[in-house]
Amino acid sequence: MFVMDAITMIKDFTLAFGVSGFEDDVLEVARKYMPQGYTSYRDSMLNLYIQKENKDDTSTKPTVLLDAHSDEIGLIVQAIKKNGTITFHTMGGWVPASLYAQKMAIKNTEGKIITGVIASTMPHFGGGKDTAPSIETMTLDIGASSDKEVIEDFKIVCGCPVVPMSDFEKRGDIMFSKAFDDRLGCAAVMDTLNQLNDLQLGVNVVGSLSSQEEVGLRGAKVVANRVKPDLVICFEGAPADDTLVAPDLIQTRLGKGPMLRHIDTSMITNPRYLKFVLDIAKTQNIPVQEAVRTRGGTNAGAFYTSNLGIPSIVIACPVRYAHSHFSIASFSDYENSVKLAVNILKGLTTKIVDSF
Repeated sequence: MFVMDAITMIKDFTLAFGVSGFEDDVLEVARKYMPQGYTSYRDSMLNLYIQKENKDDTSTKPTVLLDAHSDEIGLIVQAIKKNGTITFHTMGGWVPASLYAQKMAIKNTEGKIITGVIASTMPHFGGGKDTAPSIETMTLDIGASSDKEVIEDFKIVCGCPVVPMSDFEKRGDIMFSKAFDDRLGCAAVMDTLNQLNDLQLGVNVVGSLSSQEEVGLRGAKVVANRVKPDLVICFEGAPADDTLVAPDLIQTRLGKGPMLRHIDTSMITNPRYLKFVLDIAKTQNIPVQEAVRTRGGTNAGAFYTSNLGIPSIVIACPVRYAHSHFSIASFSDYENSVKLAVNILKGLTTKIVDSF
């Protein structure tokens, strides 16, 4: 079996360029870590499907889909102003303060990365505590002096994609980088498939890295129709609340294991499936956290209403400061997410799947 360096894989995934609709580079990383004996193909939406080369299409085993979304939040170039600054449209949910004065990476028409910064108002010109930047008034500055320079020299035009500029750091159990939502999930899909590669299971397992989650769970809807799974495990990077709420209200702490949600705005988790998963976690001494989410949704919300209704769960790695240039996550939470998924898949049978 392929021996995987999970930290290097996570780094490769998080630093890959992949705003919604432009996930090509993320798919190349996935192919690099694909298990031996597996094949992959992508569709026109840049969903990536991963399954065994010798998959028996006549098998009566249930099919379980391991999914994570490959896209990250970012921007898209809208127009070039005469002074050389760039207006943009957001792709995914940004808080204005998280974007203001930050470094960005633009992929130009030749596929080259051009760096820039979100323009800010200096205190010398009235910037200060009373300045309330809105995304609608922000521009991106690459250091050019005219629209002609931006277009002709830097090859940046309307429609070029933009992502945050960041780097990856690990200190003890803690990791820092952009795009843990949901590149930790992408890594977990590949890690789980690798760990299961030599095992005989009671289910068929298909992996997917689905596109455009951050703009409306769009890729997952296509994946559901193409794969038609009987069961879904969605890996996610869920916003951690351990620095935001009172201690007795915390549901998503770093270092306490993956979060399993009972409900969010996109789904109510199948209680029979969730009980099975919680029992697995207890039996295998895998730490987990339970949550009732009042905001946010995941690809699981698209899957569980697809086709005839597909039982779906979310295994979510807690992430502080998601949807920003630097988020924080725990490597042990990632490891326990993968461990939980592996044990779920080892324990599934046709009878159990039918009972959900």
